[in-house]
Amino acid sequence: MKFSTTRFPLVLAIVLFASMSTASTVRAAPTPPASAPLTLWYPQPARDWQKEALPIGNGRLAAMLFGTTPRERIQFNEESLWIGDENTTGSYQNFGDVFVELSHGAVSDYRRELDLARAIQSVTFLSDGVRFHREAFASHPASVLVYRITADRPGALSGTVKLADARKGASAEATDSALRIYGSLAGTVYRDDKPYSLALDYRAELRVIPTGGKLVREGDALRFTGADSVIVLLDAGTDYVADATRGWRGPSPAAAIEKRLSAAAAQSYDTLLAAHLADHRSLFNRVTLDLGASSPLPTDERIVAYGRDRASDPGLEALLFHYGRYLLIASSRDGGLPANLQGKWNNSNQPPWRSDYHSNINVQMNYWPAEPANLAECHRPFFDFLLAQREVARRHTREKFGPKTRGWTLRTEHGLFGGGSFLWNTPASAWNAQHFWEHYAFSLDKKFLADVAYPFLKEACEFWDDLLIRRPDGTVVTPVGWSPEHGPHEQAVSYDLQIVHDLFTNTIAAADTLGVDRPFRDRIADLRSRLLQPKIGKWGQLQEWETDRDDPKDTHRHVSHLFALHPGRQITVNGTPALAAAARVSLDARGDESTGWSTAWKINFWARLHDGDRAHKLIGNLLRLVGDTRTDYNKGGGIYANLLDAHPPFQIDGNFGYTAGICEMLLQSHETFSESQVSGLSPQVFQINLLPALPKAWRSGRVTGLRARGGFTVDITWTEGRVTACRIKAATPRDVVVRYNGVTKTVRSE
Repeated sequence: MKFSTTRFPLVLAIVLFASMSTASTVRAAPTPPASAPLTLWYPQPARDWQKEALPIGNGRLAAMLFGTTPRERIQFNEESLWIGDENTTGSYQNFGDVFVELSHGAVSDYRRELDLARAIQSVTFLSDGVRFHREAFASHPASVLVYRITADRPGALSGTVKLADARKGASAEATDSALRIYGSLAGTVYRDDKPYSLALDYRAELRVIPTGGKLVREGDALRFTGADSVIVLLDAGTDYVADATRGWRGPSPAAAIEKRLSAAAAQSYDTLLAAHLADHRSLFNRVTLDLGASSPLPTDERIVAYGRDRASDPGLEALLFHYGRYLLIASSRDGGLPANLQGKWNNSNQPPWRSDYHSNINVQMNYWPAEPANLAECHRPFFDFLLAQREVARRHTREKFGPKTRGWTLRTEHGLFGGGSFLWNTPASAWNAQHFWEHYAFSLDKKFLADVAYPFLKEACEFWDDLLIRRPDGTVVTPVGWSPEHGPHEQAVSYDLQIVHDLFTNTIAAADTLGVDRPFRDRIADLRSRLLQPKIGKWGQLQEWETDRDDPKDTHRHVSHLFALHPGRQITVNGTPALAAAARVSLDARGDESTGWSTAWKINFWARLHDGDRAHKLIGNLLRLVGDTRTDYNKGGGIYANLLDAHPPFQIDGNFGYTAGICEMLLQSHETFSESQVSGLSPQVFQINLLPALPKAWRSGRVTGLRARGGFTVDITWTEGRVTACRIKAATPRDVVVRYNGVTKTVRSE
């Protein structure tokens, strides 16, 4: 379905009705104006890893580049380098560094940039009359990091390459063209003076390939002289496998690394680059966003200028949106591990919060943009990870909740081998189950629903069937829990109840869609009907606990009791207006100042409340340049000069949550599977709300490629705050209810 309008509402209605009968009567959406390059750039090298270095990644490998001269530092990670075991959380580890030092004089005309559309980091500068160019990318097709140096004068490149391990006790080797480090984590990494029992073997290797000149081994380095260009290929890995039955251990990584590096070395740079660009663009180019003018200033200066006048640079808001999509592509690819608290970028062996998988919002936030921002493939590592950990999680769950407990759940912090720490987050598996349902809701992939999603949903329901408390009055409540990460521990916490309600709703819909398990489905429906419902408190707020004790002065960063508003759908503006109003009261009380990830969640909340201007105010709060100083958890927030989210310190969930929030402001489809449609007795009628939370600041613009539940892809153009053109596509044309400009129409998709 597509439509284009210039007058409202009569012309729009005519075009919509026409589009239901014949496609020839409608005009295509207009071509958007050319947008500025999606590039972060700086006139100086990075001095600080967290604030200024620029990230690249292929899902498995990741690196932060500093762009320093004459010595470049490339700090790198490999996703499976973890300490820990099945009883402890452990932590993600820094793998090491590559140092490339060039022989040249003073530098001028310096520029460092990260091109999001090409996923390439580059540095150019002049020295001694020669222009040097360095560029790096993380190739997913080749599964290696690629770094190349060129100069506009033949034979101008001379220097050294070194490879450094980030821990003591590793072994190193050097040949005439390669450097290697390898070792075991056994006995080499400690936390709280205790060694971790799971001892992964690890290995990294780089190869140096010059064009022209000479390459020789020089101690622990490789020296090149008189070269026209130099390519450095880097790979790393461990013997980790995502299989508890094999003790999480597989073969040595050596053979796989050698194979990948040899295959990459046999290709020309142009071939490697072309494959990388094709792969990245196949994902990144699915979505475009034009919100208006973009400033030509360097990125760090843009952030400062934006703080003085937000209206001057709406392009920065679009850039940060695409940065989240770029980071998800770079940190979560098929066959790999999911993005953790820092994605895949970590420069410490004792990182903040272990750079782990936090189950009480953070890891879920990482994947909020995957479906709506048209990166469904990047969602899959999260599913694979949860499925791989089930057996260990079941054992821990039975130890905690009783030997007859069905299903499983998680503690708040968990690592790569099923181990967990901190408090139990009882509804963790239920929240994670929402992601399985959402993947189906956006794709309508019934095979995935039947084979993967429904079994996961059902097992989570069995866990709650065993735990729920049946009160004498017939009400069903959750057992003692908490509202992360504050307040009393008691029964019927709103956070727990809302997530269980969401789980039951999704499971009922899944069973109806598949036509299976009617007795089980009816049992879950009965439990859901008797769950304690959200309550409105004495000052008009949505209660966080069953007892009406909410403090209107509480500005805690977690707003967990609004799960039903987002990412849940129990509370909606159209379906439950009184509860939506109470959620607004709670949000007002919590305030707009908070940590980075909390600010991103609030953008999503206000979008679901259809308040685009308030969401945009929160966008401004997030787009504040902050330093390294660690502040109170309930304050601070913002972004660093490299656009990474500041909790502080760096947490990537704020980046991903922001991107999801922009999607929610422009397009909503969560009311598709409403209460009345869960019965399975009538055909699904999908609903799409166009520009539900458009702020006044985005008067005109265009977005293409967003995804909506029901398997739709949507393009929208708007002028003076009103939809002027839209195109809705689906693999199979179907009816869809479209809300826009204050009217509602049922049309047929393309």
